[in-house]
Amino acid sequence: MRALVTGATGFIGQHLMARLERPIVLSRNAAHAAQSLTKFNVRAFGWEPAAGSPPLEAFDGIEAVFHLAGDPIAEGRWTSEKKRCIRESRVVGTHNLVEALAKLTTRPRVLVSASAVGYYGSRGQDVLDESAPPGSDFLAELCQTWEQESQAASSLGMRVVNIRTGVALGHEGGALKKLLLPFRLGLGGPLGDGLQWMPWIHVDDLAALYIAAAETDRFRGPINGVAPNPVTNAEFTRALADTLHRPALFRVPYFALRTTLGEVAEVLFSSQRAVPKAALDAGFQFQYAELNLALRSIIQN
Repeated sequence: MRALVTGATGFIGQHLMARLERPIVLSRNAAHAAQSLTKFNVRAFGWEPAAGSPPLEAFDGIEAVFHLAGDPIAEGRWTSEKKRCIRESRVVGTHNLVEALAKLTTRPRVLVSASAVGYYGSRGQDVLDESAPPGSDFLAELCQTWEQESQAASSLGMRVVNIRTGVALGHEGGALKKLLLPFRLGLGGPLGDGLQWMPWIHVDDLAALYIAAAETDRFRGPINGVAPNPVTNAEFTRALADTLHRPALFRVPYFALRTTLGEVAEVLFSSQRAVPKAALDAGFQFQYAELNLALRSIIQN
């Protein structure tokens, strides 16, 4: 499968790249991307997602497009400028990508585009498969518009899949990388009462899900990129502390994170009991369906 990838230098992107043969990469800094991804034998083209369409020559011979590019959501406070960058990098960037696809004489057969479980908003104890309605907060509205822009490629005869990603776990990046040090120091603990649901997925399973979505025609539309067994934040905290053989006694109150992080704290305290119904129905098999197994595989390697 000849593939093109945006967001290839990110945490999830690099795990996806390891499963592809000689991929094409679109990046804001093509030289940096080519250098940092040398081991994947890539060819990189420059593209600023919010500024315009990517170069059409990058799509020559491409069968599948994996679109993961986007400004980091959980880094820094959500100022009005930060929100604008988050939105434009995803919504405008996806629009510009599809605009380029429309100009091609021969198009890729599938677009697999990132999204997030933030699509659902904070939903308490509700079990959320892909048929659940969207939320109404900033992140939920962002995901709705983001997905709508990617689904425009379906009118071009392309199959479109949206991977609504949960908390991706791996030791090289993502949430777990930030948590390991305080937990190893015995300073970890749940967020608030810890009752909020935390949809997680091992990054290896997530990368495999992206590949399956591109290769299998049964994948179409939204797919929850989460493991089959979501846990509450308190359960996640206990599992991580047990894996590290450390206590987890320091409960983090909402007001403390709200003061430090602003509106981003709402994302950390939101509850999405998302389940991967569409992936399971399509026959996808998770290597890491249980959290304890996933954490051991990451921390012990």
